[in-house]
Amino acid sequence: MSILNQKTIKKNIFFNGVGLHTGTIVNLVIKPSEPNTGIVFKRIDLKKNNIIIPNIFNVSSAVFCTTISNEDGVSVSTIEHLMGALYGLGIDNALIEIDNQEVPILDGSAKLFVHAIQEVGIEESSSPIKVIKINKKIEFTDKEKLIYIEPGKINLDIDFELKYENEFIGTQRNAIKVYESDLTDIYNSRTFCLFEDVENLKKMGLVKGGNLDNAIVVKGNKILNKEGLRNNKEFVNHKILDCMGDLYLAGYKIIGKLKCSKGGHKLTNQLLRKVFENKENFSLVEINEKNIPHAFINKSHLKAIA
Repeated sequence: MSILNQKTIKKNIFFNGVGLHTGTIVNLVIKPSEPNTGIVFKRIDLKKNNIIIPNIFNVSSAVFCTTISNEDGVSVSTIEHLMGALYGLGIDNALIEIDNQEVPILDGSAKLFVHAIQEVGIEESSSPIKVIKINKKIEFTDKEKLIYIEPGKINLDIDFELKYENEFIGTQRNAIKVYESDLTDIYNSRTFCLFEDVENLKKMGLVKGGNLDNAIVVKGNKILNKEGLRNNKEFVNHKILDCMGDLYLAGYKIIGKLKCSKGGHKLTNQLLRKVFENKENFSLVEINEKNIPHAFINKSHLKAIA
């Protein structure tokens, strides 16, 4: 069976945890799904109008997390870490049932999602995958923030830079090839915030479920988490994880080269909206082993997550 065929998981995966922003306990189940069904969220706490499709035009908010909504206003938020895990592991089809409005934050990274998918295994179908090929350079800027994507050959390259005035975070940059690089550090990198921002976030009704078990908190020139950082580029690596999750709202893997400076959920969504507003900017291609090298498929899912 071709490694370039569509994939799903072999059996149901169950999660239970708190929502980062809502602070409510949520149950989530990832279920196998048939080829060409894509990634679908279903709010099982609701009896009707409860299907939400992860799509760039369904993003109803990109402030502090990515929220998608259907036409009836039913939403699911903080989907980016789970979507990043599904993207990196090559999961094309899955039904995600959830009994609340926010995906559980777990440990603040994609580590536990990835580990669980590796545990149950990945099921390959006989249906070939489709990819989005970027045809021309598309750029979006917002004051000092910059993001662009341009044509690539057989990979999705992400070159991400973050710049913080905080001396501990400072300026960090990393570049990866999503379908070739070992993504372990990306999956393991946790969400983070500055200590001085916590109170303001709480006043906005956010981070009700946040704590040092699911987020890095930076105060001055140190972090408050006793265990320290998981890798020396954990801040920018988490931004890359977020970026991967947000890019998967395109519906398919992307072939291209993306560069971002000081970006986040909103900037990535604005770029994708600009890409898809003109059909000349991209092509949707069905591929097989005869016309694209095996390097396209990420091998990192074969490695255990530490």
